Amino acid sequence: MSKLCLVPTPIGNLEDITLRSIRILNEADFILAEDTRVTKKLLAHLEISKQVYPFHAHNEHNALNNVIQKITSSALVVLVSDAGTPGISDPGFLLVRECIKNNISVECLPGATAFVPALVASGFPCDKFVFEGFLPHKKGRQTRLQLLAEEPRTIVLYESPHRLIKLLGQIEEFFGKDRNVCVVRELTKIYEEFKRGVVTEVKQHYENHEPKGEIVVIVEGKSKE
Repeated sequence: MSKLCLVPTPIGNLEDITLRSIRILNEADFILAEDTRVTKKLLAHLEISKQVYPFHAHNEHNALNNVIQKITSSALVVLVSDAGTPGISDPGFLLVRECIKNNISVECLPGATAFVPALVASGFPCDKFVFEGFLPHKKGRQTRLQLLAEEPRTIVLYESPHRLIKLLGQIEEFFGKDRNVCVVRELTKIYEEFKRGVVTEVKQHYENHEPKGEIVVIVEGKSKE
């Protein structure tokens, strides 16, 4: 029986890959990758030799039927993203849904996901939270921010370095200057950073220190008071 297995890959530190993930990568007939160059570097580090095909946001719609046919004629196919768990703000959902429609078994291994350690180490309540990922760049962005400003649960956002100051400015505008945030950069890497404080202070910090790397923004939920 054919199977698609989603394998999380390290978000920075290569030691974070699991033994089970390494075994599955070794057993795969072939691998679908967000960026084949990134995945081939990881495979070379692990001393694994496999055929790697591109499957990313720009080709997933057009390639879907062909990929399903390839999976159907295989025993085990692996999907990876550049870093973290496939499907979390990365390609994966469409392929999983189509595999289920075609009675192809789907399995997802546990492993690296950036927002979990960022949330847990932020100091904000993490028993209940809202994962928003990347906000819309234009259409619907302000509406989404207005809704999130009233959200009592901790909010988790992803953002790129060149948009971080804009995001913090909008949080300041819609949520208020005293809303606490935690900006987490470069998780598991040598320059890992947690910057905590009210949004005005954190925004000022990054106006004076250019942000770089992968970023997770944790926002305190609205106080019931």
